[in-house]
Amino acid sequence: MKSMLALLSLSLLLVECSKDDSVPSAIRAKIAELKKNPKQNPPAAVYSYLYHGQVVYTISSDCCDQFNYLYDKDLNIICAPSGGLTGRGDGRCPDFAAAATQEHLLWRDPR
Repeated sequence: MKSMLALLSLSLLLVECSKDDSVPSAIRAKIAELKKNPKQNPPAAVYSYLYHGQVVYTISSDCCDQFNYLYDKDLNIICAPSGGLTGRGDGRCPDFAAAATQEHLLWRDPR
């Protein structure tokens, strides 16, 4: 029984590690930074999407009326599809809501 539990624990650990390998290092570093910072309100969240043929990432802002930026794999800002005073972002990617697919929650602050 103990060996079965150990095997199950090891397989869960391997699955978790393989998930992390698919997340670019710049995004993993940003998540590590968010974990060190005080909890945001609402809690920080990182999502990935497929947008115009590339995998992109959103990282929620830490408060109201701020842009929620869209990043490439190297953490370069592409645009802000939402947030700001109007809630509609910076206007540089107005088709994001319609064109982005494969939304996947990568991390949400559990604190």
